[in-house]
Amino acid sequence: MKRTHYCGELRRKDENLDVALCGWIHSSRDHGGLLFLDLRDREGVVQIVVSPEKKEVFKIAQSLGSEFVIEVQGQVRLRPKGTENPNLSTGEIEIDAREIEILNTSLVLPFEISEFNQASEEIRLQYRYLDLRRPSLQRNLILRHRIVQSVRSFLDKQGFLEIETPFLTKSTPEGARDFLVPSRLNPGHFYALPQSPQLFKQILMVGGMDKYYQIVRCFRDEDLRSDRQPEFTQIDLEMSFVEEEDVMGVTEKIILEAFKVLTGKETDLEFPRISYEEALNRFGSDKPDLRYEMELKDVTDDLKNSSFQIFSNAVKENGVIKALCFKGGAKLSRSEIDNLTEFVKRFGAKGLAWIKFTDAGPESSIVKFFSKEELAQVQLKLGALSGDILFFGAGAWKSVVIILGSLRVELAKRYDLIPKSGASTYKFLWVIHFPLLEWDDQEKRWSAMHHPFTSPEVENGDFLESAPEKVRARAYDIVLNGTELGGGSIRIHRKELQQRVFKILGVNEESAKEKFGFLLTALEYGAPPHGGIALGLDRMVAIFSGEDSIRDTIAFPKTQKGICMLAGSPSEVTELQLKELSLVVKKIKN
Repeated sequence: MKRTHYCGELRRKDENLDVALCGWIHSSRDHGGLLFLDLRDREGVVQIVVSPEKKEVFKIAQSLGSEFVIEVQGQVRLRPKGTENPNLSTGEIEIDAREIEILNTSLVLPFEISEFNQASEEIRLQYRYLDLRRPSLQRNLILRHRIVQSVRSFLDKQGFLEIETPFLTKSTPEGARDFLVPSRLNPGHFYALPQSPQLFKQILMVGGMDKYYQIVRCFRDEDLRSDRQPEFTQIDLEMSFVEEEDVMGVTEKIILEAFKVLTGKETDLEFPRISYEEALNRFGSDKPDLRYEMELKDVTDDLKNSSFQIFSNAVKENGVIKALCFKGGAKLSRSEIDNLTEFVKRFGAKGLAWIKFTDAGPESSIVKFFSKEELAQVQLKLGALSGDILFFGAGAWKSVVIILGSLRVELAKRYDLIPKSGASTYKFLWVIHFPLLEWDDQEKRWSAMHHPFTSPEVENGDFLESAPEKVRARAYDIVLNGTELGGGSIRIHRKELQQRVFKILGVNEESAKEKFGFLLTALEYGAPPHGGIALGLDRMVAIFSGEDSIRDTIAFPKTQKGICMLAGSPSEVTELQLKELSLVVKKIKN
């Protein structure tokens, strides 16, 4: 290597050391004849000082432009007293340049390489090789690397085997659409890119591999948003002869190892556990954010006899009345409340009932429908004080909790209720006891809440055919700050039970054999009890690094339309390529 150190490594202890550095010119300044260059590489920035007395070196330094690539040889010295830069890790030292070599020049940049550039994401992705030089993006990718290495090291010590599974596999669409790959050797036939290694990792358990893991790429052809990409990475685990506690315990240790990478020290994290039903009842979400309070409270019994017909009618139709208290929310203007009303309508609400509590008493157009006793009871149950506002929902239980849960999250975002630092910055929890199945109103059939290979809890498995809604899954989701970080389950390991579940899901015997025949056959050859989990690596790094989008944790992400601006994909192919694949592209008229 040309260099002896990274730019960001040098400190006061390195005074008088002769060094060779390589990097990019971040900025240059002329101060009374002395030239000051900020040289940057992936580890940080260091100041280079060039004296006019060294004529050849000074001449070269004067010709340097932004993002020129250079090698510098010189000596580390302490900055003169009073000129230190506390904002730089190298702010106590500088390099007295003895020799400079230009390794490459740069065109004028389409945007500035800095933490604060205002370029659009489209432009940044088009010039991703420049965007990758931004310190924040480099920090994210370095953090990602270190987390992956910590996971690999930990799992190796625990006896896990890293085993690769196929990228070209069989299409078994369950949920998201598959990406299909035509086979040249088998015209009219297609591979599918895996949405996850689910079937293959179960086969590995049947094969006696016992403890498997993989840092694996997965592919889903679905609509994209900030936490989704068509190709993403998960930390995939599977274990034989385990119960839920075993899988969850290993997962917690993986997260603790990753957190040690983030913080540089051992950390005590709590992983509370709540049921799916409790999560919805208290937070209106199966991935609740525990960094702030504002829990939902049931006030059905308190208000079921009120003269407010929207509430009383909801109870008569076996619905519920729930409320949440927004502390300090009495200051909200009518236009702000109207805006929140429009927000909840997106989730199926017809309106948004509210009551403000002030020094003068309760205020709202609906106060007249409630007795003093009813209002006092609700105020007490919600812990509302003067200056607070209550928001209500009434109707079918699932609808009400989702509407108020969405409102809870929106209030926290709009009014800055989410802690930015301190002990409440990261809040984990496990959500357990999910229903095995959920009813699909559009399809008019039962569907798997997780996936069709999840085992039902033994004590209610007998209800599979008679009362599917009562059956709970041996499933568990790990949640961080309102984001599902990963999910897993104990799997079905007996063919008879798997066939029963398929039947309830509307997958007939012929279809099951066509889609999952190799798994069903494998289950007849001594398949052990097994379970596992998949953690979203992209999401974990995004949350740990404080990014809103997983695109800022992936080296070469796609846009929200699934386009790679750098390479220009997807793209058309030649007629010859299509002919080799026995394919014809049908032009669609706009």
